[in-house]
Amino acid sequence: MTTKSDVTEPIIVERTFNAPVARVWTALTDVNEMRQWYFDLKEFKSEIGFEFEFVVEHEGNAYHHLCKVTEVIPEKKIAYTWRYKGEPGDSLVTFELFPDGHKTRLKLTHTGIETFPKTPAYARENFEAGWRRLIGTELKQFVERK
Repeated sequence: MTTKSDVTEPIIVERTFNAPVARVWTALTDVNEMRQWYFDLKEFKSEIGFEFEFVVEHEGNAYHHLCKVTEVIPEKKIAYTWRYKGEPGDSLVTFELFPDGHKTRLKLTHTGIETFPKTPAYARENFEAGWRRLIGTELKQFVERK
């Protein structure tokens, strides 16, 4: 049973990578690196106010993402809004980095998904699975192989 509090709870994914903070930060903020593990972005800058977009095709549907950088603390934190063109709702994705010896602990927090349409495509489980794959598999393999 899903209660109101379950729906509005942020999605949090934490992983530790066998890579220094500077390496993980570059993977999160350099557009050429982001294209290799994240999404095919035309452009990205880790500057407050920078707007970027990308389209993801899934099961025959195109999801046009519109994002705007809201916070940047180099090698510590980057946050941006995350919404969909033509759809209601607005959310916030935050990546925080914590040094752990020669490793890095990353904490991803995605808040506001409850503001998206109440359809299966925007189900919480889809966001959770997507972030676990992107952070726990794609990003982990990317930063640890260099």
